[in-house]
Amino acid sequence: MLILLPPSEGKAAPARRGRPVDLAALPFPELTPVREELLDALAAVSAEPGAAGRLGLSPGLADEVARNVALRTTPARRAIEVYTGVLYAALDHASLGTGALRRANRTIRVQSALWGPVAPTDPIAPYRLPMTATLPGVGTVAARWRSVLAPVMTGLAGDGVVVDGRSSSYASVWRPTGPAAGAYVAVRVFTEVAGRRTVVSHAAKHTRGLVARWLCEADRLARTPQHVAAVVAEHRPCALVPDGRGGWFLDVEDRER
Repeated sequence: MLILLPPSEGKAAPARRGRPVDLAALPFPELTPVREELLDALAAVSAEPGAAGRLGLSPGLADEVARNVALRTTPARRAIEVYTGVLYAALDHASLGTGALRRANRTIRVQSALWGPVAPTDPIAPYRLPMTATLPGVGTVAARWRSVLAPVMTGLAGDGVVVDGRSSSYASVWRPTGPAAGAYVAVRVFTEVAGRRTVVSHAAKHTRGLVARWLCEADRLARTPQHVAAVVAEHRPCALVPDGRGGWFLDVEDRER
């Protein structure tokens, strides 16, 4: 099983001390050239006036964007400590039991726009870079990752089920194709009013974090889309729906049972 999550928009503050990110020590050394390229381009843009706007970010984030200039020397911390927000609060990685924690570290990957797919325990530095940004000499960040990610992600997924909790811009960089598409499950969250289902957005982050937690806490590793749905159904009403591309949507209701 591979559980894919998006990075949070907000990030924890950099650690006060410690070693910076060692790119050579991050998983998938074949991605090092892309990481180097993105780091250099991001630092150059972030040093310019109006950098936040050029990255598609709010001017109020100018101070955080300025930190991008020093990412090569910023002390690193575990990815799960960098990402904050409602999804990661719902996952609550630190409170997982021993077995669930081991499964989370083995199966969860965060699709970072800067670092690529990272596990909860991988050391990274806090950064500001949306997947939708365009960098000089690089182009659109999402397109750059699409050009290199397929072999890495296909290897990560293996022959197991892929549970996708990413937002659309992050999901756009990779999904299984061919025969492996049948093991792909994208989590959608809806609310029902007067018999009509409506997809929700912000609240979906909380539910997707819970789905990841439930799958890590389950008695057995989910190996099929149907097994994923069965685990989630123990906590919330849900349904598997064909996505029209060979895979599945898991529609999960946004309420406690």
